[in-house]
Amino acid sequence: MAESCLNCGWLVDGNYCGNCGQKKFNRIDRRYVLNELESSILQTNKGFLYSIKRIIRNPGRTAKEFIDGNRINHYKPILLAFLLCGISAFISFQILGLLEIMKSLYLEQEMLSGFMNDYLTISSRYNSVMMLLLVPFYALVTKLAFRKWGHNYCEHIVMNSYILSLYLIMNIVIIYPLIYIFKNSKDLVIQIPSLSMLALPIIMLWFFRGFYDKKPFKSIFGRVLLTVIYTIIGLLILLLIGIIIGIIAVMIKGPEVLKYFGTQ
Repeated sequence: MAESCLNCGWLVDGNYCGNCGQKKFNRIDRRYVLNELESSILQTNKGFLYSIKRIIRNPGRTAKEFIDGNRINHYKPILLAFLLCGISAFISFQILGLLEIMKSLYLEQEMLSGFMNDYLTISSRYNSVMMLLLVPFYALVTKLAFRKWGHNYCEHIVMNSYILSLYLIMNIVIIYPLIYIFKNSKDLVIQIPSLSMLALPIIMLWFFRGFYDKKPFKSIFGRVLLTVIYTIIGLLILLLIGIIIGIIAVMIKGPEVLKYFGTQ
């Protein structure tokens, strides 16, 4: 028997509305919650785990499938990156205690200024948001580097969401276990995440090799090299802006700012 869709009023004679796609009404109970959890996260042929599995196997091809329209089985890439950022932050700061280790090390080296303390605290609390905010920046960089290869800026946001997801998976599977193993060596614990950043060009090369599988490897390598160069230039510009802001702050506030940054 057909029923009216509670979202748009369309007559529904199946499990989904033919007009807006909303699922036929079912009362929310334990079975509903378990089904939603299983269908959205736990399935290996659809959803979160399916996307993780595909990204590990071939991240570039996975992103290309999503951009080309094969999306029904894939977890939304931006949401996936956000969820992995949250998992990564929870493991690093809540389980491994990376924030306390960094503060202790900077305190031993007499480098824990007011600014550094605030920076470490804010970066630990808003790690997921800060990492996601970098996606539009890197999307601009890859858009410039691959500007003649036919994809728009928004598609590059999706690409970089997959690249970030792969980087976070690498951290969760490889980097964090290494930090746990060497957790008694503070200097090494601080260096391991920094060294993981060196893997980013390799990750990008692997990603774009799968995404542009018809392009020669030499061309892809050149574009990834351009991406690295543009990234360095962009970060230097941001650093210069920060220095200029700092100089202005010192000129206005004087010794108070210097004391806050631990330079006096």
